[in-house]
Amino acid sequence: MANWEPNWDANGKYELAIEKGFADYPRVDTKDKQFTYGTAGFRMRADLLDFVFFTVGVIASLRSRKMSSNTIGVMITASHNKAEDNGVKLVDPMGEMLSQDWEVWAASFANARNGTQLKNQYMQAVAQWKIDQKKDAYVIFARDTRPSGARLVKALVAGLEATGTKYVDFGYATTPQLHYLVRSTNTQDQPEPYGEVSEEGYYKKLSQAFTTAMRYTKANGPVTVDCANGVGAPKLKELMKYLPKDVLDIKIVNDKIEQADILNEKCGADFVKTQQRAPPDFDGKAYDRWCSLDGDADRIVYYFHSEGSQFKLLDGDRIATLAASFIGDLVRKSGLEESMKLAVVQTAYANGASTRYCEQNLKLKVECTPTGVKHLHHVAARYDIGVYFEANGHGTVLFSSRALKTIHRHEPQSPAQLEALETLKALADLINQTVGDALSDLLLVEVVLAHKEWTVKEWLATYNDLPNKLAKVNVNDRNVYRTVESTAERKLESPPGIQQKIDEMVNKYKDGRCFVRASGTEDAVRVYGEAAEVYDVEDMVGKVTELISSQSSRDIEPRLVRREERRTQEEEMGLRRGPRDPPFGNQ
Repeated sequence: MANWEPNWDANGKYELAIEKGFADYPRVDTKDKQFTYGTAGFRMRADLLDFVFFTVGVIASLRSRKMSSNTIGVMITASHNKAEDNGVKLVDPMGEMLSQDWEVWAASFANARNGTQLKNQYMQAVAQWKIDQKKDAYVIFARDTRPSGARLVKALVAGLEATGTKYVDFGYATTPQLHYLVRSTNTQDQPEPYGEVSEEGYYKKLSQAFTTAMRYTKANGPVTVDCANGVGAPKLKELMKYLPKDVLDIKIVNDKIEQADILNEKCGADFVKTQQRAPPDFDGKAYDRWCSLDGDADRIVYYFHSEGSQFKLLDGDRIATLAASFIGDLVRKSGLEESMKLAVVQTAYANGASTRYCEQNLKLKVECTPTGVKHLHHVAARYDIGVYFEANGHGTVLFSSRALKTIHRHEPQSPAQLEALETLKALADLINQTVGDALSDLLLVEVVLAHKEWTVKEWLATYNDLPNKLAKVNVNDRNVYRTVESTAERKLESPPGIQQKIDEMVNKYKDGRCFVRASGTEDAVRVYGEAAEVYDVEDMVGKVTELISSQSSRDIEPRLVRREERRTQEEEMGLRRGPRDPPFGNQ
């Protein structure tokens, strides 16, 4: 094969357009602070993002050309953040998150300090990835309802046009809808496309699967959906037009998308999960079924009030166990138990009671991964059917291509097997295979509860969560705290000897479990603990935090002062969003 030769030109059309783009969309002066691209992409105060969006358009074009001209997605959202923020993330050809190898390039482009530097970054990427600039590039994008989205789209389009990229604007959409559209676009030439390349195609796919799955049952009472005053509200209303009548009664609250300032304000999945209470406008009676989406509708949590208005949360762990139990039953009833491997994938933060329930009651394999959706998704994809949800309500169920072929080829031996097989096929279409999808997961939960003839009371009764606590300890150098690679961040390798001391402490408590892992963003470590009794958890976590604190060789107060000064500066700039971290040793 002939050696590849770089085809960039410092005076080329794209290179010069990229350099000029810096002048049209100059980078905001953030002093020595850098933009970072993580799991959520770029996310910050919206007025800082214009230049970032221009560079995202450039990166998206490169990624498309590198991926043989497959279509790349760009989603404009800040999810559960307030309306003054915004963000952007890229979606790879099969609807998955941007490859980690490219995150560093996205960040480096966004951190260019002048047009020449940005052009040089572009040429370096072309050379390193051996990208043929003569290939076509395709991008589709969509946004949530934040007012800043319209302005930021212009910057994105400028980056796309600077690089000769063909693009389609899908307007308002949920994040999972954009993921669906990307995968559908890139599978149209395959024997079985993922779906129609349209918003209507998304609704039709979900509604047809839901109708099949509910053929032999009906929902037990209405479900009230808090849409966080975000894009999920109009999209759920549209989906409802396609759903069968008299099967599921959906009531929608917090749907005021025209009032931008109340987006995610005291409502939505993140509020309910972190505050451990229902939104202020909750008016449900005892055991009424409620759920909340987040601002871009990729998370969902359920909840209710029991007698005495006691709040009860059914979070991602609960959704995972509900889905796994039902799918496991369908696999067995279909006669496929011997030919299908089903697993539940969790992180170390999953409540131990949910793990025990999966292993002991459901007889399912549970695998633990490092924290982060990318790790969960990757491991779930190894199985025929992989169920994963984070406690915050983000998750999905993956069906491998082998599993789908096995399900469709299987010949049922009885009417009962036929019914189970039809339902299993429907679930594979109902569940969004690309990413966690609140609308899809809403219908999934309703299907399972209807088939099991359960209310939220029976769902909650499947197991009792162990009391737990999450604490933080500030340390001199977080890099000292390294975990053993094969333990999913549950065992420390360094500092030497400290894990043995933690184990000795934890062994004194009934059902005790505790692990320590370094923060990914600051000099601190997280301490998670759970035990059979609340007072045991408090005592155990307190002792482990004291151990970690004593391990730090010098007074950490000066570092705490500097950390607070840095945090205040970043907040004032709009680079850091969200609540402050809890003080030392507090939950």
